[in-house]
Amino acid sequence: MSKPSTTPLLDTVKTPDDLRRIDAGDLRQLADELRAETIDAVSVTGGHLGAGLGVVELSVALHYVFDTPRDRLIWDVGHQCYPHKILTGRRERIRTLRQGGGLSGFTKRAESEYDPFGAGHSSTSISAGLGMAVARDLEGGDNNVICVIGDGAMSAGMAYEAMNNAGGMHSRLIVILNDNDMSIAPPVGAMSAYLARRVSGRTYLGFRETAKQLARRLPKFLQEGAARAEEFARGMAMGGTLFEELGFYYVGPIDGHNFDHLLPVLRNVRDADQGPILVHVITQKGKGYPPAEASEDKYHGVSRFDVITGAQAKPKANAPSYTRVFADALVKEAARDDRVVAITAAMPAGTGLDVFEKAYPERTFDVGIAEQHAVTFAAGLAAEGLKPFAALYSTFLQRGYDQVVHDVAIQKLPVRFAIDRAGLVGADGPTHAGAFDLAYLCCLPNIVVMAPADEAELVHMVATAAAIDDVPSAFRYPRGEGTGVEMPEIGVPLEVGKGRILCNGSKVAILSLGTRLADALEAAKRLETHGLSTTVADARFAKPIDRDLVRDLASRHEVLVTVEEGSIGGFGSHVMQALADDGYLDGGLRVRAMVLPDVFIDQDKPETMIARAGLDADGIVARVFEALGRDPATATIQLA
Repeated sequence: MSKPSTTPLLDTVKTPDDLRRIDAGDLRQLADELRAETIDAVSVTGGHLGAGLGVVELSVALHYVFDTPRDRLIWDVGHQCYPHKILTGRRERIRTLRQGGGLSGFTKRAESEYDPFGAGHSSTSISAGLGMAVARDLEGGDNNVICVIGDGAMSAGMAYEAMNNAGGMHSRLIVILNDNDMSIAPPVGAMSAYLARRVSGRTYLGFRETAKQLARRLPKFLQEGAARAEEFARGMAMGGTLFEELGFYYVGPIDGHNFDHLLPVLRNVRDADQGPILVHVITQKGKGYPPAEASEDKYHGVSRFDVITGAQAKPKANAPSYTRVFADALVKEAARDDRVVAITAAMPAGTGLDVFEKAYPERTFDVGIAEQHAVTFAAGLAAEGLKPFAALYSTFLQRGYDQVVHDVAIQKLPVRFAIDRAGLVGADGPTHAGAFDLAYLCCLPNIVVMAPADEAELVHMVATAAAIDDVPSAFRYPRGEGTGVEMPEIGVPLEVGKGRILCNGSKVAILSLGTRLADALEAAKRLETHGLSTTVADARFAKPIDRDLVRDLASRHEVLVTVEEGSIGGFGSHVMQALADDGYLDGGLRVRAMVLPDVFIDQDKPETMIARAGLDADGIVARVFEALGRDPATATIQLA
């Protein structure tokens, strides 16, 4: 083995082609430099740290052994990919990670040829990889397809559906299971590494194929017995029987931080003339950074931090977060009613249910990365008379939509959906934005959909959902802190389908849903200075719509503007339908529905994203002037 170089090796690596020119004995030094660079970059930008630190050696080894980008390398979940980005020509921009105009926090096809498939959600890599492998076979190609799946992604059913399909098709596909929490693995050491090298090598695979050909000449019952015996023997020595049953050739487990283990096994599976192969790699989340190693969640997601101390620079909050307000309100509801239970899909801290779990551990259920199961599991609880609250991010609930329709709405089961991260989400960008829940929920019969204007309203909506026992309900709220309003001691159920008027005018009506209300009120103040008397109303409910309120606003104003932080097809569309049904669109009423633009908005500061979407006070004022046919630039301010 060569002596470690004294020259920073990472400076010489612009692309994986440069990496492959480095002596294998120097990869340890390169990995250490890559880990330090990853830590330093995330300390500046914030982001997902622990998972990336765990795959530093694996990232180096994969790009060293495989011919990327010709060989397709898919990361799943996508937040493991920061070291990969540094190695693939993006080091100079890595400190723009998750910033406006910068690098995405996930793999992104438009960003680099080394990102063959975008991954913001988890458990998609094997399905996508199988598609790429089959396309390669149909086109007569010979490149490799490698899927790195880990950090909990194997808890989702989609991964097993894909493996079952791949095992039946026998396409050449390599899956790397990054097991970073010891949830599956038996002990790892020299013997398991030795066995992994042996059974992934050409000698063993060649002998195995010869034995298969000989066995084909035996009676069928002996063929089947020989195959079972070989599989059993390997399973006894190495584990992996589940994956073998799904049709994968299992190799491992091996130490994912040891190049002497990684390199020979990866070379063997690269060169194997074999169907789908699964390589089981053990890594440590947060590896190489003591504060991350010591953290309970291994620094899964962090704010900017001090590299020396690990202390995160979280800004001082002016108000509690909506997530925390929801959690505290749910705890109080649970104290009043022992039928209240809570479900999360591998996001207890992200949804605030870690707070609920501390108070009621026996009534908290984390089902893993399995939103479809979470929804139907909640439906089963509701069917037996419990009061389930399924706390899910808006963007993740999309994966359980069929279950929302078939298992909840059709049966009118009172599942309560607490929809976190509704609207734009800042640094996590379009893959995590909750843009579509209003559109995909409000079109369903038998559901109540709410959106609080502030954190106090959220408390009342938690109580409202708890009180609704004959149909499903949902309440959506944004990421981040509240507005700082005075909080109620306990929630009081609202009258379902009834909004409220906050200020009355005669010329313009602004009907807001959710937390755009603050901007609507600010817009009204500005419009008043131009002599435009303005009413501002808070819809509270996207479904059922307060039709009496809508009729009142339509009948006594020239302009009616609806505002929501959601896509087209949501609240505004339902208001338009109600106005059309009642004949208000036949007269002189000027109606405008303000929604998110019909594009995916890239990551940026939340306030910048809202301004780009035109949903801030400036945008509302401009829309009102447009409806009136006036130019706000030439409008005069009327003095009192």
